[in-house]
Amino acid sequence: MRLSYPQDPKLTTRLQLALLLIAAMACVAMMLAGFVNGHGIGSVDFDFRHTWLFLTVAVGALAAIGVIWRMGSVARREARAAKSESVHLRRNLAAADAIIRAEPQVLVFWEQGQAVRIVSHTLASVPGLPEHHAEILRFGQWLESTSAHSLKAALDKLFVNGRSFSIILKTIAGGIIEAEGRAAGGRAVLRLKEVSGYKLEIARIEDQHATLARDIRSSRALLNTLPMPVWLRGVDNRLIWVNAAYVQAVDAKSEIEVLEHQIELLEGRQRKSVSRALAAGQTYRSRIHLVSGGERKAHEVVVLPVDGMTAGAAVDVTDIESAQGELERQSSAYDRTLDRVETAVAIFSPDHKLAFYNAAFAKLWSLDTDWLASHPSDNVILDRLREIGVLEPVVNHRDWKAQVLACYQTGTPFDDTWNLTDGRILHVMAEQRPDGGVTFLFADETERLSLESRYNALIDVQRETLNSLKEGVAVFGTNGRLKLFNKAFCNIWHMQQKRLAELPHVGEVIAAAQTLHPNNDTWRRIGHAVTAFLDERETFSGQMTRDDGVVVDYALMPLPDGATLMTFADVTDAKRAERALVERNEALVAADRLKTNFIGHISYELRTPLNSIIGFSDMLASPLFGDLNAKQREYLADIMSSSKTLLAIINDILDLATIDAGALQLKPTPVGVRALIDAAILGIRERAVRNRLTIEIAVADEVNEFVADEARMRQVLYNLLSNAVGFSKVNGTVRLACWSENGTIIFRVEDDGVGIPKDRIGRIFDRFESQSHGSDHRGAGLGLSIVKSLVELHGGTIEVFSEENRGTRVTVRLPEHPVSPTGDVPEWLAGGGRAA
Repeated sequence: MRLSYPQDPKLTTRLQLALLLIAAMACVAMMLAGFVNGHGIGSVDFDFRHTWLFLTVAVGALAAIGVIWRMGSVARREARAAKSESVHLRRNLAAADAIIRAEPQVLVFWEQGQAVRIVSHTLASVPGLPEHHAEILRFGQWLESTSAHSLKAALDKLFVNGRSFSIILKTIAGGIIEAEGRAAGGRAVLRLKEVSGYKLEIARIEDQHATLARDIRSSRALLNTLPMPVWLRGVDNRLIWVNAAYVQAVDAKSEIEVLEHQIELLEGRQRKSVSRALAAGQTYRSRIHLVSGGERKAHEVVVLPVDGMTAGAAVDVTDIESAQGELERQSSAYDRTLDRVETAVAIFSPDHKLAFYNAAFAKLWSLDTDWLASHPSDNVILDRLREIGVLEPVVNHRDWKAQVLACYQTGTPFDDTWNLTDGRILHVMAEQRPDGGVTFLFADETERLSLESRYNALIDVQRETLNSLKEGVAVFGTNGRLKLFNKAFCNIWHMQQKRLAELPHVGEVIAAAQTLHPNNDTWRRIGHAVTAFLDERETFSGQMTRDDGVVVDYALMPLPDGATLMTFADVTDAKRAERALVERNEALVAADRLKTNFIGHISYELRTPLNSIIGFSDMLASPLFGDLNAKQREYLADIMSSSKTLLAIINDILDLATIDAGALQLKPTPVGVRALIDAAILGIRERAVRNRLTIEIAVADEVNEFVADEARMRQVLYNLLSNAVGFSKVNGTVRLACWSENGTIIFRVEDDGVGIPKDRIGRIFDRFESQSHGSDHRGAGLGLSIVKSLVELHGGTIEVFSEENRGTRVTVRLPEHPVSPTGDVPEWLAGGGRAA
C-alpha cells in the first residue's frame, strides 16, 4: 500500500516528527515490556544495573526526539525559503515569457546533450516563413539558396567556435528576416525576427545590389561568350569594359591592356559618326568595314546611349553579305532563267500586285511592258485580257475571276485549261507562295496536243512499219512479259500471232523457240538479260545456226524505260554471200601479197645493175679516163640522169613495199628546219634554173627545229618541190613556207602552174597515178603516194588545194613532238635529253 503525504512542507515536517516520537515511545515501551517479562518489577533480583540501562534508553529517546524536533524546525525554515524563491522564480519566468512573446520572433534553443527546441514562434507576418515548428529547422526548403548557405555557415561557426552572428536572410517567397545567433556555455540560441525600418531598407538595397551584381556578372559572362565585339563607355567616353571578342578583334592580350591603352576597334571617322548620332539622341546603326583579327570584314555596328554611358556591339555580317550577294545572284539567275523559258510566269505579291513576270508572259498576252512595270493587280490584268478579246467570253465573268483567284484565301492550287480566241490552248496553274502571294504558270499546250495527236498517228504508222520489216522484233517489259512483236518475229520462230497476242512470259517464248534452236546457253543468257534487275544492263548480239540450217542474227538492247528490245534477222542468204566474199577476198589478198613480193624482188634485182651503170657512168665522166667530146658528155649525162631516175622509182617502190609490210622504221632526231629546206632545194635547183623558176622561201622566226626522221622529211619536201617545179610554167614561181601553230609544224608548197582538174584531185595520192595535166612533167606516179605515207607515219596530215591554170597548194602538218616507229615518244626525249 502506498502512503499519501500532504503537499504542504510544514505539515509534512510535523507529521514526520510525530511519527519519530511515536517510534521512540514504542521502543521504550518494548524495552520495558521486555524487562518486565524477563524479571518482573517486583523481583528481588531487580538490580541497579537494569535501572541504569532503562534510564539511558529513556534519555536517548528524549535526545532523539529533541534532535528530530530541531531538524524539523530547520526543514520548516528551508521550506519557507524555497517556497518564497519558487514564487519569485515563477514571477520572473512569467515576466520573461511575457517579454519574449511581446516581440514577434522565432526563438530556437540548443543545449548540449538535448534535442533542439523552438521556444517561441510568434512571427507570422513574414512571407514564406513556415508556421509549423518542424519545418522551421529545414532552412533549405523556405530560404533562398544563398541565404540558406549563409545561415548554415554561421550556425556551424556558432556551434564550433561560439562566434555570434547577425545576418539578413531572404525567404523563397521574398520575405526578409534577421537572424541572430548567441552562445553561452553548452547552449546556443537562434533568434529570427522581422526586419523593419532602416534595416529593411538596407536589406532591400543589399538584395538589389546582389541581384544587380549577379545580373552584371551573368550578363558579362554571356557577353564574353559571344563571338561579336561588345564594349561599354563611361560618361567621359572612355572604354570601361570590353568582352573577350573585342580583345581578340583588336589583337590585344587582355581586357586590362585594352582599357589601359584605350585600344579602339572603330576608326576615327567612324567614331565621329557615332558621336554625331548619339549627340542627336539617336541610336547609331550602320554597316561598316572593320579590321577584326587582322582581316577587314563587314560588321553591323550598333551603339546606343545608356544612362549617360554608351554600349556598343559589332556583329560580323561577312557571311550575311556573302549570303545576300549569293541570294541576289541566284535571284538574278532565277529571273534570267525564267526569262528564257517558254512557259509564261507571273508572280503576284500577297496584296495581289504583279511582282515579277518573264518575257514569255508579256509575249503570250501581247501586253505593254511599261504597263506591266507599273505592277497592276491580277484583277486588273484579267479585266485587261477580257477587254482586248484574248480570253473567250464566259457566262459570269465575276464568278469565273473569283474562282481563278480563290487560291489566295484557300491555298488550294488552281489548275485549268483555257481556250483562247486565236485557237491556242493554255494549261493554267496557280499555287500559293510561302509569303501569301501566288505564282501563275501559263503553258501553251497547243503544240503538245497537236504533237500528241500526231504521235498517236505515228504509233499506228510505226506498228504497220514494224509489221512490214523483214527483221523480227520483240519487246519485253520489266515484268518479263511480251509487250510488242511483229509478223516477222512470228514467221522466223514459227509462232502463232494469236498465242503471242496473249503477251506470254519470256520463258514461254524461249521454250517455244527452243524447238528450232535448242541452245540452252544462248537462251539462258537472253532470259537473264530480260528478267534480271541490274544497275548496268547488258547489250549484246550474236548469231544462231538452227537445226534446219537457217542462220539468224540476234541483238538484245535495253530500253530507257526498263524494257528490253530483241531483234532477229534471217541472214541465211547473206551468210552464203558473205562466205563467198570472204573466200574471194582471201584470194585477192594472196594475189596482192604475191604482187608485192614480186615487185620487191624485182626492185632489188634491178638495183644491182643500176648501181653498176651509175658507178661506171661516174667513172667515165671523170677526167682520169680521158676527155670526152660534147656529144659523149651529153649521152653520158642522159645515161646518168635516166639511171638515177630509174633508181629513184625503184627506191620509191621499195619504200612503198616496206610501208605496206609495216616494216619501215622512223629514226626521229632533232631536225633543223632551214637545213632541211636547203637540202631539199639542192635536189631540184638545177631543174628550177633550167626552167627559169623563182623559188621563194619563208620560214617564221619562232621555227628552229622539230623532231622527225630527217631523211624521210627531206624525201617529203623533195617530192613536193619536184612536183611543184615539174608542173610550173617557165618563169614561174615556187613558194615554200614554214611556221608553227598550236604545237604543229606546217610546211606549205605552192606553185602557179597548170593546176589539177577537180575530178583528179581525189586520186593524186593513188599509186602509179601519173598525169601531165598539160605540162611536160610526167613521173611514175609514186611521189605523192610516198609523201602521204611518210607524213602519216609521222602522225601528220596533208591537204591539197588546186585550181586549173592557177596553181596548186600542198599543206603538210606535223606534230612538234617526236614519234617512234610504234607511235610512242622516244625514251631519250621523254627523259628531257637530246639525241646523241
